[in-house]
Amino acid sequence: MKNGNDPEEKLIVSACLAGFPCRYDGKAQPDPEIEDLVKCGKAVPVCPEALGGLPTPRVPCEIVGGSGEDVLAGSARVIAFDGRIAFDCTNAFIKGARAALKAAKDIGAARSVLKANSPSCGFGTIYDGSFSGTRKPGSGVAAALLSENGITIESR
Repeated sequence: MKNGNDPEEKLIVSACLAGFPCRYDGKAQPDPEIEDLVKCGKAVPVCPEALGGLPTPRVPCEIVGGSGEDVLAGSARVIAFDGRIAFDCTNAFIKGARAALKAAKDIGAARSVLKANSPSCGFGTIYDGSFSGTRKPGSGVAAALLSENGITIESR
């Protein structure tokens, strides 16, 4: 990671990368480096989806009609689809993104390390909204909001 030697720098990280079982499937995706940063107080874990009020586990969600930037602009939606019924989760994703941004501002974070491909945390690539496993260029809702506010994002 860039600037990882600055003892004063704090960053926010996706909670699932820090070992918290908060992914949609109720699991974590621990990254030893991220876990160490949290343990030594250099990183604060956040899960925008949980902060937005969504349960764990939860039905998988994808952005339909655009990217996180489009969700924030009101022209795309975040949809949960269980194979039979679709649910609109857009408001929870926006609420969670705002909470993640607040957490970043509260600790003075200029950087973040976020979970790749996620409809919240994905940066540069997300699932395409077809629920087929296909990806497209774009960012998740929280990643888009953090980026719009000048926070550098590393995706893992």
